[in-house]
Amino acid sequence: MKFSLLLFLVVTVVAFAAETSAPSAAATLPPVGKLTTPGWRYEELRRFKAPEAGQGVAVDRDYFYAINNRTIGKYRKTTGERVAGWEGGAGGEIVHLNAGIIHGGRLYTVHSNYPAVPMLSSLEIFDPATLQPAGSHSFGRMDGSFTWLDRRKDRWIACFVHYGNRGAEPNRDGSWTQIIAFDDEWRRTAGWALPADLNARFGGRGYSASGGAFGPGGHLYLTGHDNTELYVVDFPAAGSVLKWIATIPIPSEGQAFCFDPTQPDLLYSVLKRAKEVIVGRVTVPR
Repeated sequence: MKFSLLLFLVVTVVAFAAETSAPSAAATLPPVGKLTTPGWRYEELRRFKAPEAGQGVAVDRDYFYAINNRTIGKYRKTTGERVAGWEGGAGGEIVHLNAGIIHGGRLYTVHSNYPAVPMLSSLEIFDPATLQPAGSHSFGRMDGSFTWLDRRKDRWIACFVHYGNRGAEPNRDGSWTQIIAFDDEWRRTAGWALPADLNARFGGRGYSASGGAFGPGGHLYLTGHDNTELYVVDFPAAGSVLKWIATIPIPSEGQAFCFDPTQPDLLYSVLKRAKEVIVGRVTVPR
């Protein structure tokens, strides 16, 4: 009896030690840019220079809109010719534009006060024809900092991230990032969290999901802040955590992006360090 009990205790301790010392799934994944999922593919098509290509890009039928902290540039999709611009100016009400989308004839841009705390967020609306301000909605103090926005059926889907760097709030890190559904009156109707292994994949610099949009196959696509990877997630059938289903290497280093509404498989993204807008095609499994 004593020997059996002792053997049981030894086996239990060894199993516990093996479990707790095993590397996490995220730690055993291939390096950034080398992680691929069979059947998912990206093909680069062209690049355009755009001095405003620092934070994100929005797209409509004829133009793309390169977005930086306080500037927006409007460019022809066919030639890359710059046709208009907007500058908010340092020291003004606009601090940190993060992303943008075209919806209902308006350019909706995502705005935060990063890296200041407490976090404050707003939606800044422009007339895409003239790039003149056309409206504003203040979220004020939210649980997280507003980084991207898209539309799914009759709801807005928005991301509010937490940081683990100079923009962090006390006792918060990237694991507190949330994706929220809003109705047209900006009332919360649902919310989800990112999977822990995807949060870990975003890297150790303390950032989170800098870009997000619905794309080919109806999936939600995400980018981090630095990784040259596009992540594909689905909403869960139950529970509150999104499912990470695929990873696609891309040349852009994180930041916000958009899919072309006229060719939904075309991805417009930015390469911040080169101030370029990159156009590529995303292929999904059939």
